[in-house]
Amino acid sequence: MPVDLLDPDEISRIDSSLVNFRQGDFFLGDSSFISLGRIRTDSGYAEQWFEVPVLGLILVSQSCDIVRSCAKRPVVEVCPLVEVDQEVLEQVFGWERPMYAAVPALRGQRLVADLDRTMTIEKAVVSGWTRTQGLTSDSEVREFARVLARKRQRFAFPDDFNEFVTPLRKRLIEKHGKESAEGNALRALEEIRVQAEPGWNAPQVQLIFHFVLKQDPPNSFVGRPWRELCDAWMKRLSSTGRFSNPGSLIGSYGSMTAAEYLQSDPLDLEYLSAGD
Repeated sequence: MPVDLLDPDEISRIDSSLVNFRQGDFFLGDSSFISLGRIRTDSGYAEQWFEVPVLGLILVSQSCDIVRSCAKRPVVEVCPLVEVDQEVLEQVFGWERPMYAAVPALRGQRLVADLDRTMTIEKAVVSGWTRTQGLTSDSEVREFARVLARKRQRFAFPDDFNEFVTPLRKRLIEKHGKESAEGNALRALEEIRVQAEPGWNAPQVQLIFHFVLKQDPPNSFVGRPWRELCDAWMKRLSSTGRFSNPGSLIGSYGSMTAAEYLQSDPLDLEYLSAGD
């Protein structure tokens, strides 16, 4: 019901029921996701609204917007929860699937948030939910927010870089879930960032791949030094076109400088550009 049709008591009830809701809270149960598509008709194509069953919905609006009075902010944004297989689940938790967001509370059920689909619903609907907390620590809250931000801020790498990095991308995807030195090493990475000097549009570009570990790098990893692993990965990149002799650095967020972080872009294994 439009908020201007609600009486003050109902507005107060809705606001009170949402005071503890936060971004990442979810509702499990029979739900529907509404989207506008096109269908073929005898006379051509026509637009039609589709109602698709989903396993649940998760709040992706900022927490401050969720708890603001419905008199001023009557709707919130939600994404559907979808089930994925174990390999994809590990990739989602490893920041390698930007179309999805990990929900720690639902890991055991292999449910993730599908960020490619977003719709708005009235807060009056959410007020009828039993709140289920999806994020239980400050670190989980920050990581969920970072994933949402990355979805909109993902860097569009040049087409020739996408082609250049394809052999490395295929290798990392292939080895990520394996029980091997490479697989274990990849799962120990927080992310891979790429820095271009002097810039992505330069005639000749020097690339630096930052392999950012979840912890400071040890001297060796399951019997193979990190430097040996990274050198093997770099050899998969041919020195062709604008890119030659790419380098690699191994470290953690603590060892990266602010300049290195701000001047580099995350390498997503799923999509390397908007047109990939």
